Amino acid sequence: MKDKATSFDIAHLAGVSQSTVSRALRNSPLVNQETRDKVQAIARELNYKVDKNASSLRQQHSRTIALLLFEDPTSDDSMINPFFLSMLGSITKACAQEGYDLLVSFQQFSDDWHADYEDTNKADGIILLGYGDYVDYQDKLTKLEQQQTHFVRWGAVDNEHPGLSIGCDNFQGGYKITQHLIRHGRKHFAFIGGADSHCPEFFERFKGMSHALQQAGAGKPPIQIDAITKEDSGYQAATELLSRNAPLDAIVCASDLIAIGVMHALHDSGKRIPEDIAVVGYDNILAASFTNPPLTTVHQNTKLAGEMLVKTLVRMIQGEPQQAGLLPAELVIRQSCGRKHDQDVSA
Repeated sequence: MKDKATSFDIAHLAGVSQSTVSRALRNSPLVNQETRDKVQAIARELNYKVDKNASSLRQQHSRTIALLLFEDPTSDDSMINPFFLSMLGSITKACAQEGYDLLVSFQQFSDDWHADYEDTNKADGIILLGYGDYVDYQDKLTKLEQQQTHFVRWGAVDNEHPGLSIGCDNFQGGYKITQHLIRHGRKHFAFIGGADSHCPEFFERFKGMSHALQQAGAGKPPIQIDAITKEDSGYQAATELLSRNAPLDAIVCASDLIAIGVMHALHDSGKRIPEDIAVVGYDNILAASFTNPPLTTVHQNTKLAGEMLVKTLVRMIQGEPQQAGLLPAELVIRQSCGRKHDQDVSA
């Protein structure tokens, strides 16, 4: 007697993955209509019946949260932005306090990576850290919403971006750091980092900076040069900036890693920091306090951020309505923008 058909038989005949078959049989919007029709037709031909017990089992909670990191192009082998490393300990501790295990992995860019975790009962929900080019990433988040996957991410907090986000007030951070530079007599500004919809967090920092300059009566917008969060990208951007020979006495960088590269380029060109050009960063990673001179930056509370990400996701899994969370930006003033002493001062 022939064995009963399985979802793997359907997958083979349809030329799709088994997880796609599972979603197509549930009429998931993650699978296009043509594929759903094809899979369901094959299932009828094979007289395939969904295993109700297995389906019920998949809906049980695993008591696990998946933390999915974006692979950043780092200068070492970690492929993890050091800013997110500082958040990892807080997320791990918060998961333990909530009684959840933590599964840490890199995001995969196959068609199914974003849905596999809840579908296979690996995790009850997902925390997303990092995204690369947000325009490319947004479709993934939209599909997660359509799938009704429980997820929360660290990123831009506004109504234009899918899903629930916990993030820093990036506009406030860019505004406050620029105000500080203006108070110290800086007049000619440049911004190094993306400033468009591809990188919404950087863009908010640029908007905050521009607003502070407008309030101060700046006659023209700051020079802006793109850079990704990597030291050598900051170095290349600063080299291009200096080659323009435009008046310049302050560089606002979208991240500390960019700022570190900028500082190296200024040193190599014979520019003094901060006497000739002040430099500020964003993130307050550990390395920021060990640059020469120590880097003025904007602190994002990674301990609180990790706790908020976990608690928000757990309450979401439990069916409680949740809201996005916005953390304040705190200045950390060091010598790279003109302070005369070595001690850090938080403002």
